[in-house]
Amino acid sequence: MTPGPTTTASPWFVRPPAPDATGRIFCFPFSGGGASAFSAWPAEIGGAEICPVQFPGRENRLGHPHYGTYEQLADDLVEALAPHLDRPFAFFAHCAGALPAYETVLRLAGLGLPTPRRLFVSGQPAPHDAARDRMLTMTEPQLRTELETFLRGRGIEPRPDMIDMGLSVLLRDHAAAGAYRRVERVAVPCPVVVLHWRDDPDVTPEQLAGWRPYADTVDVRQVDGGHYDFMDAPDGLRAVLTSWQ
Repeated sequence: MTPGPTTTASPWFVRPPAPDATGRIFCFPFSGGGASAFSAWPAEIGGAEICPVQFPGRENRLGHPHYGTYEQLADDLVEALAPHLDRPFAFFAHCAGALPAYETVLRLAGLGLPTPRRLFVSGQPAPHDAARDRMLTMTEPQLRTELETFLRGRGIEPRPDMIDMGLSVLLRDHAAAGAYRRVERVAVPCPVVVLHWRDDPDVTPEQLAGWRPYADTVDVRQVDGGHYDFMDAPDGLRAVLTSWQ
């Protein structure tokens, strides 16, 4: 498996990565979400093309089998990414999306493929602490309420069918999150930048500091906003994402 140009459309990307991009940022969504989490982002940040990754089992891939586990997701994603690693790139991953992103970096390194110049982790404790996510302890009715609150916070009045579909995706994603266990703290061969959202009540700087064993260089930065404000690509986030090339 070697990186190189390709003209074949891949379901892993909502739009094919541009062949003339000077750099790419591959973006990993949170549990229950999809590539649409990045729909308000510009086409590029700091000259790097924004490439949202679409996990199977949601949005335009609703008919595709769910990935099952983070490990399987990373295994499958490596093959889709390989043709697009022919220029500088970074990973940005929000919340639980940081866990398959981390596993993907390890697999790229293990296969001798290019690895990211940076792994940007947003609002997610380290892999060995992943099981402490408060949402993993929620009942189905509580998750339904959480989804409704999230959608209203985005200015969308939730319909019952919308909630039913979103909940079915979220429950499968949570099963993968609940099954994920990273006991050995294996370091990735790239710097890690960990983002703490100032108004996020659920993730503390102390929890985010748990990423320090996972790379030789780990930088924890604070940005203004709440847990889901990354979706609007605020200026503070854009400033951080221009620092890696």
